[in-house]
Amino acid sequence: MRMPQLIDARAGLTVLLLLGFFPAGSFFSQTKPRARDLGIPLDGTPGPFNAITDVEGVEVGYATLISGEGKLVVGQGPVRTGVTAILPRGRTTLEPVFAAFYAGNGNGDMTGTHWLEETGVLETPILITNTLSVGTVRDAAVSWMVKHGANAPFWYPVAAETSDGRLNDMKGLHVKTEDAISALESAHGGRIAEGNVGGGTGMNCHGFKGGTGTASRRLSSEAGSYTLGVLAQCNYGTRSQLRIAGIPVGREIEGYEPCVAREVDPPARDGTGRPLPLCHDDPRLGAALGEDHEQGSIIVVVATNAPLTPDQLKRLARRVSLGMGRMGSNHGNGSGDIFIAFSTANPDADWGNSNAGHLSLPPPSIIRLPSGALDPLFTATVEATEEAIINAMLAADTMTGANYQRSYAIPHDQLKVVLAKHGRLVEKR
Repeated sequence: MRMPQLIDARAGLTVLLLLGFFPAGSFFSQTKPRARDLGIPLDGTPGPFNAITDVEGVEVGYATLISGEGKLVVGQGPVRTGVTAILPRGRTTLEPVFAAFYAGNGNGDMTGTHWLEETGVLETPILITNTLSVGTVRDAAVSWMVKHGANAPFWYPVAAETSDGRLNDMKGLHVKTEDAISALESAHGGRIAEGNVGGGTGMNCHGFKGGTGTASRRLSSEAGSYTLGVLAQCNYGTRSQLRIAGIPVGREIEGYEPCVAREVDPPARDGTGRPLPLCHDDPRLGAALGEDHEQGSIIVVVATNAPLTPDQLKRLARRVSLGMGRMGSNHGNGSGDIFIAFSTANPDADWGNSNAGHLSLPPPSIIRLPSGALDPLFTATVEATEEAIINAMLAADTMTGANYQRSYAIPHDQLKVVLAKHGRLVEKR
């Protein structure tokens, strides 16, 4: 398959604009096995796509920008970045949803949260990009909503970030309004891409290549048969912390350390200031650098069709931390770990600032689960968060970016060997 290209006249660069929908086996990250395909034991029952889009109505779109190579020149590249768009009810309606957010650690950014905290109503799509492009995609959401006739005097779009500054010319501000709009316009349900796509393109996770991942859980009939889905943009954690299926696999995988394909002057350095070594021809023989500082971030979006009110969605968002804890995270000081949860239930309940024509009296009736019924949803959030992060890492491809810095994808073969050694690999039939 030829990858669609966008000629970027702004910088004279050829930019790959990958819109996130590919036939099976047609694109690099889509041919890789996911966690369950690899035999990693995971709890819970996923939906048909094992994705956030298993929640009916939810759509996801991407714009992926990849261009240039070599030494970093601010404003020119290399470019390894993008935008992810999540539309809670899809593109056919701009009707708000009940929502809530929570910060496990606040060294990050998510716009629109003051009004979200005040009202519990999300009136806009959710956009995720790199740290310095939050303002651009936030403004793009406004343009897109105006174009689509959203009925309100103003909105507070939700735009969030993680930093791709190691692999991407982040200060060059390569994400433009049209890229964010492309992500919104490309949004769709069903199977979605993972790994080096959208806002996750240039991200790293637990010392390996990170990116975008997703997973879902379908509750039993006794628990209401509800669906819950998670999408994560993972760019956090240290290698020694990494746990998969309860095993500290990051300590046992050999090689695949961050490195540079070519030396530059001044040298590229890791987070502690040490020059990165040259990459070895065999990545298994890469030099160990010692532990880097915890830095990065993660944005997690939780969607469900269960009838939850904002206070309950806040409780759900808090459980994302427990899913990250299974992966070994301690919400380090340098990490922006910010989560948002929304429910597609209770349509027409509250239109927020878009209330023109919706001030119905008497007030609309709202369905709300009793607090005692939330435990299965808490469990689903923890499980789906864990699996979404693993899927992001497994789908990611090794990437060489700014200043020839290389971030290796986690080696599937070694991961399987480590898990098998500890009796934590499921034999696939």
